[in-house]
This record gives sequence, structure tokens and C-alpha cells, in this order.
Amino acid sequence: MNVPPRLERLRRFVIDLTALLERQPEESVILNNGQGLLKQLIAHDDWLPSQFAEPHPDHYLQYLLYVDPQQRFSVVSFVWGPGQQTPVHDHRVWGMIGMLRGVELGQRFELQPDGTLQPQGDPLRLERGDVECVSPRIGDIHQVSNAFTDRVSISIHVYGGDIGAVKRAVYQADGQEKSFISGYSNGSPPDIWS
Repeated sequence: MNVPPRLERLRRFVIDLTALLERQPEESVILNNGQGLLKQLIAHDDWLPSQFAEPHPDHYLQYLLYVDPQQRFSVVSFVWGPGQQTPVHDHRVWGMIGMLRGVELGQRFELQPDGTLQPQGDPLRLERGDVECVSPRIGDIHQVSNAFTDRVSISIHVYGGDIGAVKRAVYQADGQEKSFISGYSNGSPPDIWS
């Protein structure tokens, strides 16, 4: 396959993560080894096509970059306009979040025995090059925001499934869940390789 040189980094990441998943390791191995692969991808900010880095003035965007044909994983660019944030939400699959540009703040939440949500620790600040992991096993409920009120931030997310098709939930402060399926800001999978 003839891949444009700027996309070679993403292609290599997809190949290496596919090889890791074909060994069918435990989740802890996927996250441990996958973090290293994602750090290699986000160490360079020269590969993300501009159409997957465009912000929206009112809300964050979730651009699909790649989905595995067997839906074992998906790669997404999240583009945060100034001050934008998600609601409190979960993923229901493992995930890795790597900062490509700017800074993100992530606040984890934990469901209490009475069903309410409580913040878990201080917000985590992800700087360029940092990677954070989520999963139902290690903590899966959080709220994410752009740390900047005057510029765009972009993170690369990798999930253990086609995250745009996974039935997930947003949470109210009292713990009530509202189901949703996010889809993608750019619709169906793009052909970024050509």
C-alpha cells in the first residue's frame, strides 16, 4: 500500500497495535504496551490531516481516523475548542488518551453505594505527549475539558472497539445514567490512506 509519508506514523501505529491484539493478551498488557505505541505516535505532530484537526465553535468534535475491520479498536482525534468539555461519561471498553496538541483536564468519578457520583482525586492534567488509560476495570467514568480558554487542544483516543457504535452513558450528579451512542463527527470511516 502506498501511504502518504505524513501518514506513515499512523499506519505504523495501526500495524503495531493490530499485532499486539492478535496475541489476545489481557487488558493490562494491552494498556501497558499500547501506551508505549501511542506515545510513539503522539511524539510527533506532523501526521494528523488538517481536516481531522478542525474545531467547532460550540462543542468538541470526535473524528474517526481508523476502525479495525474486526472492530477490536478504533483511533479517533478529539478536537477541543477553547473551554469546551464533555459531560460526565463512560466508555465501557478499554481506552487510551494521548495528548497531541495543547492540554486536557480529566476528572475521574466514582459511583458511590448510594448511587451518586463523587470526584475521585484531583483532575489529571494531560500535557503534550502524556497518555492516560480508562476501562471499566481501572476507572471508566470521567469528564474531560480543554485546559485552555483561548486555543485548541487535540488528543488522540484509542478504544477497544468501534467507540462510535458502543452503547455508553452520560451521568447526572445523582448518578442517573442516560444511554447514548456517540457516532463520529465525520460520519463513516474515512479513507485517510489515499
